[in-house]
Amino acid sequence: MGEAIMNADLSTVLGYGGAVVLFATTALVLLVRADLAPAAGLGAVLDGGGKWFLGAALGAGVIAFSLKLVIILTLSSFPEQTIAPLVPPPATAMVSAESPDAFAPSADAAPGHVWKALPPVAPSPPDNPATPAKVSLGQRLFHDPILSIDRTVSCASCHDLGLGAGTDRRATAIGVTHVPGRRNAPTVWNAAFQARLFWDGRAGSLEEQAMGPPLNPDEMGMPSAQAIEERIGADASYREAFAQAFGDDRPVSMRRVVQALAAFERSLITADSPYDRFVSGDAEALGPGQQRGMWLFQAVGCVMCHSGANFSGASLIGPRNPYAPLLASRSPLARSHGLGADKGRAGEAAADGIWRIPSLRNVALTAPYFHNGAVGDLSEAVRVMATTQLGAVISNDPGLRRVPRWSAAEERFRVVDRLVLSEQDIADIVSFLNALTSDSLSRGAARIP
Repeated sequence: MGEAIMNADLSTVLGYGGAVVLFATTALVLLVRADLAPAAGLGAVLDGGGKWFLGAALGAGVIAFSLKLVIILTLSSFPEQTIAPLVPPPATAMVSAESPDAFAPSADAAPGHVWKALPPVAPSPPDNPATPAKVSLGQRLFHDPILSIDRTVSCASCHDLGLGAGTDRRATAIGVTHVPGRRNAPTVWNAAFQARLFWDGRAGSLEEQAMGPPLNPDEMGMPSAQAIEERIGADASYREAFAQAFGDDRPVSMRRVVQALAAFERSLITADSPYDRFVSGDAEALGPGQQRGMWLFQAVGCVMCHSGANFSGASLIGPRNPYAPLLASRSPLARSHGLGADKGRAGEAAADGIWRIPSLRNVALTAPYFHNGAVGDLSEAVRVMATTQLGAVISNDPGLRRVPRWSAAEERFRVVDRLVLSEQDIADIVSFLNALTSDSLSRGAARIP
């Protein structure tokens, strides 16, 4: 029945097209015979069959043009019957990770993506160049609880550089009040490459970020910048260290405190992961499953947000795309982890939160995940991101990739392609994310009891 309707529709179009061609040809022939030839003084030349020859030659152009219009009209009116059968469906075959060439899907969400290794040195702002004395001072301040009201909490309390891979391994940070905060403590490793800091991205530099925790009543609880300056300035060894770092004997200032902390944090770079070795030319650095996971990470679109050498659109290097909505409203899995409650930059009335895109460097060591620290397993975190950000279906059934959906506006079904990730896909992506782990941090993590 559908074929009969299609043929009837095509016949109607071709019928109208034929009438148009016949009318145009007749009009042109008459015009040439009655007007063009006499006006050009060709009456004698075109007597008899000559006029008909001229009319036929010009009419052929009209016919060819009309046929092209008919073809274009037919293709645009009936794409499902004319064009769609000629277009191969996207690759949906389930593949094994045993072979490094067994990559799927064949479609690529980011065909222009270029993989880069992390630079070994982070850039410093012109007003705060790094020096050994400044970095040393910042390291001392980072580990000293002198910056907290009761001298019990240091920067390192929430950002353990060794066993915690720059985090405290808690769901949310705990400060001087001993009450869990609202958000998870991000790692400080490679934070030097980030253009936006904190989960909501409210700080635009390491210096600005370092100003926050000491004065936050729930974190380190100091009452004012002046109180910090007076406490540190009362220590003769600190006065000497500040003079060495900044080249004079002026009083300790909060600006110089955060500059020293930022200078130290810019030294916290991990460019020694298997991934870095792989993109730098070591073809054996990643196994077949990790390479397939790397391809999937690009092909399904993860790199659209987690881009550049630091795997974050909020970085100083690579494409700049610092914020993204976390579409928890469309993922029951995300909502089951409470990821829709805190809206970040979006405000409480928003349907979904907006967050700074975090780096995925050393992500295998920095659980628990997300702003609320609600997800403790990296595989689960990948499932959450796949269902929220990519709209993916997690299933081992490849038949779910193409589904019919009724279009009321078009009064017909349309076949919709959707992303389906298998458990093997998830495992390979996780395997690739493990390859972003620093060798030196990995050796430290192995000592965790």
